[in-house]
Amino acid sequence: MTSSPTPSAESPSDHGHLPEWRTEDLPEPLPFSFGNALRTIGPGAILLVGSIGGGEWIVGPMMTVQYGTGILWIATLGIALQALFNLEAVRYTLYTGEPILTGVMRLSPGPRMWAPFYILIGVAQLATPAVAAGCAAVLFGAFAGRMPVDSDQTMLSGIGVVVILAAAALLVSGRSIERMLERISWAMIAFIFSFLILANLLCVPWETWQRSLSGFVTPQRLPEDINLVMLGLFAATAGSGGLGNLAISNWFRDKGFAMGAHVGGIGGALAHDHQELKSVGAVFPMTDDNHRRWKTWWRYARLDQQVLWGIGCLVGMFLNVNLAVAIVPPETQLSGVSAGAFQADYLARQFGQWLWLLTLLNGFWILFSTHMGNTDILVRTTADILWAASPKARRHSASRLYAMLLGGLTVWALITIHLGNALELFKVLGIVASPIMAFAAIQILRVNTRFLPPELRPPMWRRVALLGSVVVYGGISVALFMNLISS
Repeated sequence: MTSSPTPSAESPSDHGHLPEWRTEDLPEPLPFSFGNALRTIGPGAILLVGSIGGGEWIVGPMMTVQYGTGILWIATLGIALQALFNLEAVRYTLYTGEPILTGVMRLSPGPRMWAPFYILIGVAQLATPAVAAGCAAVLFGAFAGRMPVDSDQTMLSGIGVVVILAAAALLVSGRSIERMLERISWAMIAFIFSFLILANLLCVPWETWQRSLSGFVTPQRLPEDINLVMLGLFAATAGSGGLGNLAISNWFRDKGFAMGAHVGGIGGALAHDHQELKSVGAVFPMTDDNHRRWKTWWRYARLDQQVLWGIGCLVGMFLNVNLAVAIVPPETQLSGVSAGAFQADYLARQFGQWLWLLTLLNGFWILFSTHMGNTDILVRTTADILWAASPKARRHSASRLYAMLLGGLTVWALITIHLGNALELFKVLGIVASPIMAFAAIQILRVNTRFLPPELRPPMWRRVALLGSVVVYGGISVALFMNLISS
């Protein structure tokens, strides 16, 4: 029988390169039950719709059609590693109320190094509007009645501009951006999964179901001619891929999970009654009551990430690739300008024109919600980094800082939407995502074993699994780098 934690009213003496935390009691969670879980969880829903739009609707199906279902075990491995990565990022937030990147800035050499570092790699990954370009292909197909071709690039860019502006308008309109995104995400999950389940039941033969399922659980040798850039993109975006995995802790904070309730969140630019965001978090003393509450909060966090997000990602990937391999001829190399819309084309050819608009509608909601989520991820993480690291940034309210950064990103996206098609822009995301995962995993492990009390630190098997993320995503990063310099 383990001993009870020793009460202490003092903050930890080691707070790194940022100011010391305040001390508050851990808020009482709702008793753990199914009904209360539906009221409590939610950040995983935001991350899930973002995952479906990139790796699962575009990259996963394109890779599986070209190389076969024998590569799908990569998705299982990636999602499992990312679910653990996400929870370890959230662990710090539950204890301090701060996003994980604020914890990273407490590490040496401090925010002067890590603030610009993560802002720059975040911009490198998500500032190009790859998913908006895919969304444009879907809308083009709906209005033109055909798949886009290379000569339609100007029209696609124009539609992408409308998508970018619409997403920005929604992101500044809510009282709580996290709550607005969560509500949209739950609605999108219901619609998207209903369509995918129905399409799979109606259009996919049983032997394809068996072959796809086997691919997820049976490791096989990768094809010798596999495109390493696309493989890296697939491994990263099978889950959330890079900055999104870090942003999950920001949404947990804004949701009011555990100590996040003492810190506040980022409201929309039009919100006037939103709880203002504090620049420094709060930690709780390790009393018996707080330790009991922690266990319940941790159960809710695991439910959100392992079940809602993790299993949701696996099911979403399965339904998308299962449908794709059933309707698209094997080894087909799909066009970059049609990324996001090819499912509608092949379904309509084989099962009737009535599926054309229905599939495009599903694709639009998948990609639009993903683009909006990616936009929020980049703006939110940048705003939180500046909020914690820069007194000058705190001269504005957090919501105004968010709105100014959103405006700047929107202008940039309106320019870069003209630089390439959806697949070309999406490759940028994949090249940057794996290095982010590898490097951040090391820092998360350091943060959680340095700043958390011993009772709350990750057990040894989780530490080993985080190092496994370093090996997997670091290896992909090295392979990508070698491929780029040799090509």
